[in-house]
Amino acid sequence: MDADALHRSSIVFDGHCDTLLRVVEGKLKLGERSSEGHIDLPRLREGGITAQVFAIFIEDRYLPAGAAKQTLRVLDALCRELEVNADALVLATKAEDVEEAKAAGKVAAVIGFEGAEALEGDLALLRMFYRLGLRLLTVTWSRRNQAGDGVFEARTGGGLTSFGLRLVTECNNLGIILDISHLAPAGVRDVLEASSAPVIASHSNAYALCPSPRNLTDEQLVAVATKGGVVDATFVPAFIAEERTEASLEKLLDHIDHMVKVAGIDHVGLGSDFDGFPPPPPVGLEDVTCLPGITAGLIGRGCSEEDVRKILGLNFLRVFRQVVG
Repeated sequence: MDADALHRSSIVFDGHCDTLLRVVEGKLKLGERSSEGHIDLPRLREGGITAQVFAIFIEDRYLPAGAAKQTLRVLDALCRELEVNADALVLATKAEDVEEAKAAGKVAAVIGFEGAEALEGDLALLRMFYRLGLRLLTVTWSRRNQAGDGVFEARTGGGLTSFGLRLVTECNNLGIILDISHLAPAGVRDVLEASSAPVIASHSNAYALCPSPRNLTDEQLVAVATKGGVVDATFVPAFIAEERTEASLEKLLDHIDHMVKVAGIDHVGLGSDFDGFPPPPPVGLEDVTCLPGITAGLIGRGCSEEDVRKILGLNFLRVFRQVVG
């Protein structure tokens, strides 16, 4: 099977994008191809994406009192896009939805929160957002919130708060995937210790290759794998190369190779963070239509078809099925 045929027949699961910010601001209609940004529905389909986690990030201007309301605005924008584009986009709240989307030639949209700010310290809001479709929670963005310290606050040595620990338990109970990207190291440790389910890092690379505080050390990679989780390699230039202008598809493949070597082939996936970083993008990863280049690159480096399918999406789908259902 050639690279393009392998890519088109695979489940391709992207663990993180920030495209909904552009939608809610009126800069993008998902169903229309855009010459700006990284993602829209026509380009998702051209890139062979089966499932896309659409993250909801709350900007500082909505904090602290407006986080829940702004989150509902963004969810409304997504729901309207789902209605308008029902022939191409479906909401996925369980693994079966992803598989059915693949069979139907549609894109499955998964709702994620990039930080727990929308919960405003109240697990009742978590339960309500779950009913609205929330299936993935990045515990913190890089700042501090009610659940714990993000990586910008790492100097404090702080991990999860008491609310953060209760949040982990309730996510486990409901079936919401916990995401440790952006957490300070102590928080990563706390989530891994407290969670009874596998956890993921939705958009992080290997610290050994690029020493950004947002990347994971080999020890952390092993810990996520031991928990049964997945680390999604990200396309953020500053997390690929110390000199962001040197970021490229080839250097991303170096990160994937390293993470597979350290964590194992069953514990690596993809998390682009498209529409979440400023230009220029990595060479060879200019937008989501470039995803088949990852498949070709992995084959070129000697990966088997089975291993390529795991990295493209089967590893993430396994965790999704185990945690969400």
